[in-house]
Amino acid sequence: MPTTAPAHTAQRRRKSSSARRDDDAPIIPILARKVREVEAKAQRGKLGPTNRVKFQVIAFLVREERARVKADTEITDAVRAELLKRLDGVATILAKTAARDTSLIQLLEVDQATSPVARRMRRDWLLESGAELPPDELIITDVAPIAVNVVPAALAERQVVPPQVEARQMANPFLAPDLSLRAPKETPRRRLDSWELMGPLYKAFETGAGGSSASMDLPPVPEFDRLSPKGLEVMPHQSRFLESVRDGHRTFLLADEPGLGKTAESVLAASVAGAYPLLAVVPNVVKMNWAREVERWTPHRRATVIHGDGEDIDAFADVFIVNYEILDRHLSWLGSLGLKGMVVDEAHFIKNLSSQRSQNVLALASRIREQVHNPLLLALTGTPLINDVEDFDAIWRFLGWTTGEKPGPALMEKLDETGLTPADKAFYPEAREAVISMGIVRRKKKDVAADLPDKLIADLPVELDDEFGRSIRQAERELGERLAARYRRIIEARGDRGLAIGEVDADIVRLVAQNELEEAKAAGTGSENVFTMVRRIGQAKALLAADYAAQLQRSVGKVVFFAKHIDVMDAAEAHFASAGLKTVSLRGDQTTTARQQAIDSFNNDPDVGIAVCSLTAAGVGVNMQASSNVVLAELSWTAAEQTQAIDRVHRIGQDEPVTAWRIIAAHTIDTKIAELIDSKQGLAQRALDGEAVDPQSSDSVQLSALMHLTRQALGAA
Repeated sequence: MPTTAPAHTAQRRRKSSSARRDDDAPIIPILARKVREVEAKAQRGKLGPTNRVKFQVIAFLVREERARVKADTEITDAVRAELLKRLDGVATILAKTAARDTSLIQLLEVDQATSPVARRMRRDWLLESGAELPPDELIITDVAPIAVNVVPAALAERQVVPPQVEARQMANPFLAPDLSLRAPKETPRRRLDSWELMGPLYKAFETGAGGSSASMDLPPVPEFDRLSPKGLEVMPHQSRFLESVRDGHRTFLLADEPGLGKTAESVLAASVAGAYPLLAVVPNVVKMNWAREVERWTPHRRATVIHGDGEDIDAFADVFIVNYEILDRHLSWLGSLGLKGMVVDEAHFIKNLSSQRSQNVLALASRIREQVHNPLLLALTGTPLINDVEDFDAIWRFLGWTTGEKPGPALMEKLDETGLTPADKAFYPEAREAVISMGIVRRKKKDVAADLPDKLIADLPVELDDEFGRSIRQAERELGERLAARYRRIIEARGDRGLAIGEVDADIVRLVAQNELEEAKAAGTGSENVFTMVRRIGQAKALLAADYAAQLQRSVGKVVFFAKHIDVMDAAEAHFASAGLKTVSLRGDQTTTARQQAIDSFNNDPDVGIAVCSLTAAGVGVNMQASSNVVLAELSWTAAEQTQAIDRVHRIGQDEPVTAWRIIAAHTIDTKIAELIDSKQGLAQRALDGEAVDPQSSDSVQLSALMHLTRQALGAA
């Protein structure tokens, strides 16, 4: 039609002009796409190692392309100006992203791709753009790994050698050689050597590619139980895992849901594999429980718990148990003991690779692999993914499946056997299965413990109708208005860019919320923010929650009371004392012995009615099956932490239905946080259980709560 022809002609001209510009610099649209991917990850606070490398590669390709465009004599000045403008746009996004995460600033200063991963990424993008590269840039070899000392220089002065260890070393000064260790063979070149693979592997789990549960195939239950000591019985799901160890498998991410007996499985796995001496690195709260489990399931083996400088340890024991906090001073002698196995309990504790805790664990695991052929390495955690799929990174490194930059030889062989590359859509489910077959074992209670009672989470809304409650609601409104004002300032400065009346820009809402969250973390308790507000809500609920727990105890018996903050625990204990109830307390500042005595008293003393527990200090590795009722006085920031707390009661050994009572402050952000906790379990469900869930549900609860407050204040909630 005549009225539309000019519009179509103009559109064709724009497409033609854009195509010509892309012909002049075909790498620019690729960089624009990649920088948006990095920006989106940064806005969600999920800029892991792969995206940091991507950020770095974009930065130096922008510099390379800018220099090339300026020197190109075959393009007009107008085209040159347009290309430089587009490159400036990419550079601007890089700068904004670096301003959001200041640790990226140093990556902007790098002049070239230094690591093999970065060089491969640069090469792949250039090839995608149609560039012809010289042969020396097509073949990228990996730098030979540099041997890293188990004890870093900064920790050398802190090392201790307990007297008993010296006695053991003098009794047997030479480690028996492992004759199965052979000189490393030259790794054959593989078809996938030239591909960057860590990003695709994470993506395979992030998208839940394949849609199946992330659990390797296990042997059937054996006809006879050859492992259980007298009076005990290994459950069928535990038997299948142990048969896999008997068949020769030695590295596992044991990701069973909490309460399915991972500690017992690990103790028995060491017996099956003959992996002694064995080191168990565990949270402080469960050290004594680990020693008990060793004695219970393998009574013919000796366990010793390392406290402080280890003066009282049994250096001739079979199992050495140490907590994360003191591992740094024992690295030297543990690294030379000849360990044949290592268990990392609550392995999500090592997800932060920059922490000394993670580096200590990884260094010891590396030393064990150097000394022993095919050692037993177990990573135990019911919640391997907390915020991002790259939480897998440290665990995979510990197990030797990857180096962080690329898959290890065994995993690379499995990936190569697929005959696919990351350019093939079918690669992703195959890659996920390849990683799973390396040793991921994930069982859910509903699948393997049919006799375990049901678990119910019941919300109890309470009204904060006093002056304290009114001040909390007022502070919440003021925070929402502050966020909304920031949003409006950004919109005014940027322009609405076609937003409809009443429409809210989701990206700007996220940006505002992210900035507020970072400021709140930096400010701590010194200003009114989402953290101080939630703490005040907890304080306001303390007596209401304690009163409900006291009433519950009188009607149903023993109750476990969880709170996040010490002052809430103190207020609850004072209330219970005034009501004549006998309680025990589990806190982070207790000794291991005192904590275990409190647990035993709660489980065995009929006069003890309530256990008052810290959500963080008693949320892992504690067995409290004497109760079937849990009161959550304060909400956690993660669904995983809430689940861990409830599963102190809902676990093997429990014979009654379990109910967790969440105390929710009505008409406050507390209500939204409870809703978010229930909806934020998507990442683990997608990555580990193959369930189809909203991919956005992996945002942190804090960020989502602030986004909710912003939309609410803008009238768009």
